[in-house]
Amino acid sequence: MIDKKMEEALNGQINAEFYSAYMYLSMAAYFEARELPGFAHWMRAQAQEEEFHAMKLFAYLVERGGRVILKALEAPPTEWKSPLHVFEDTLAHERKVTGLINDLVFLARDLRDNATEIFLQWFVSEQVEEEDNVQKILGPLKLIKESPQALYMLDKEMFQRVFTPPPADGGA
Repeated sequence: MIDKKMEEALNGQINAEFYSAYMYLSMAAYFEARELPGFAHWMRAQAQEEEFHAMKLFAYLVERGGRVILKALEAPPTEWKSPLHVFEDTLAHERKVTGLINDLVFLARDLRDNATEIFLQWFVSEQVEEEDNVQKILGPLKLIKESPQALYMLDKEMFQRVFTPPPADGGA
């Protein structure tokens, strides 16, 4: 049976992951309204990834005998000044999530919950990848700013992203 403190913290992280998905869908809607379907596609894939993270935590909590308690999601932002600002907010958000994951790891250590600490290592690695992916988009966006031609070309590249859930035996 999982410790009640850890159960509560994991429920909080499930909420945070679903909020992330909700926020990325809001960003996708913003990009659709700006007629940037490649960016919208990238954000929809990001939302799928966040939903996967939430469900991975959900399954783990159930497996450990905990109770999943879903809470209301806060409304995400709906407007940004530019695509650059969207990705700056995305990086800030991913850094916040990294902090939340790190806090869970520290709690697992404090509770001597080795199973949860090991489980969370996948999320630690995932957050390194998440931040790197966003930074790789931020670089070109900072260079091009609002150049319509460059933004158009980058938008076409954004269609290359596909979310593929990791295999069940690959640390999932």
